[in-house]
Amino acid sequence: MTAGDGNQLISVHPEDLKFIFELEKQSFCDLKVANNTEHHVAFKVKTTSPKKYFVRPNTGVIQPWDSCVIRVTLQAQREYPSDMQCKDKFLLQSTIVPPHADVDELPPDTFNKDSDGKVINDRKLRVVYIPPSSTQGNSEDEGLKGSTQSPDANSAVQSLKDERDAAVRQTQLLQQELDLLRRRRYRKSDPGFSLMFAFVVGLIGIMVGFLLNLSLSSPSTE
Repeated sequence: MTAGDGNQLISVHPEDLKFIFELEKQSFCDLKVANNTEHHVAFKVKTTSPKKYFVRPNTGVIQPWDSCVIRVTLQAQREYPSDMQCKDKFLLQSTIVPPHADVDELPPDTFNKDSDGKVINDRKLRVVYIPPSSTQGNSEDEGLKGSTQSPDANSAVQSLKDERDAAVRQTQLLQQELDLLRRRRYRKSDPGFSLMFAFVVGLIGIMVGFLLNLSLSSPSTE
């Protein structure tokens, strides 16, 4: 016979199988199964989609008042389900077995309900798919906010900005000096004019190149 919900041999947490669903990535959910009796209890996990899930252990024996963890792994999927709704189901069966029973030596009919006087507990488990975004925040704004809260990242970005601003100011000063030298170009008698002019032009070229490198290497702050 099958026991009612109020006489369950085992308890399961969580009651639903929840997977973070991402394309081409595996996801897993751990179930804690506890034996609520003074007997040895055997369990078996079944699913309507055995090719999609990897269950370990899928069969076992739990000692009195003890517990174990069952890991259910969702294999990598190539497409999203319709409306992120999953129709897969899991069934966790449990029954009392003799003391010191070994999982590898359980009779084939251990979980058959047609055996006289045998109590078989059935617990159905739903499958829930969770979008990755919902685990990072309640909205895209919160997700973006969370991604910019790293102190190290903020410090690196601010340092690059300061260096870029300093380079811009230096370039502006050099540009002003160049304009001044151009205005003094009529002073042909100044022997240091040509050398100074070439030097300033070279410095401006170096600073412009430095600014371009900073602009290309600076991380996006958007």
